[in-house]
Amino acid sequence: MMRKMSIWAAVAAAIIMVSGCGQNTEQETTPVISSQETQETAETPEETETTKQAETPEQEETPAVPKETIKIETSGQSAQENDSTGGYEDNFAVDSAAAVDFGAKIQEAVAEKDLEKLANLTSFPVYVGLEGAGAVETKEEFLALGADQVFTQALTDSVAAANLDALSPSMAGFVLSDGSAANIIFSVQNGKLAVSGINY
Repeated sequence: MMRKMSIWAAVAAAIIMVSGCGQNTEQETTPVISSQETQETAETPEETETTKQAETPEQEETPAVPKETIKIETSGQSAQENDSTGGYEDNFAVDSAAAVDFGAKIQEAVAEKDLEKLANLTSFPVYVGLEGAGAVETKEEFLALGADQVFTQALTDSVAAANLDALSPSMAGFVLSDGSAANIIFSVQNGKLAVSGINY
């Protein structure tokens, strides 16, 4: 009886040992992951985004290149510049309104017998058909002739009676008179209208 009990006790002890060994085996075979390894291997969303940004090279901003500005001169601007320099090519380029306006200024100077005013409308040298005058080279020489000698009665009457609306261009210019021999001729001189001859 005692022998059976000792056998059973030995069997029970063996069973306990076997079961204990099994637990130890399971524990030994199961890998243990520390909390530190978990933190190192796990990627947080923020770390992933940072990594992507570091991997993606920043795109360089290309500066906007301004388009070349092209200046275009209009025909209107050219016409204004030509007008400002008095760019008449010849007598036939003068419009009738300009001819009438200039003729009226000559009539006014002659009516007032203002030699200074007439000199300012004159291009020098100028032909003056008085005896001993001829080609007058300068304004000073012209003024030296004297108003009484330049503004004869025949000249003042002829210029006063001239029809400004009937002025027409010719190679010589525009003739301001009543049709008689006494007259004043004005024409394009250096691109501008000016008195170019006085006849008696």
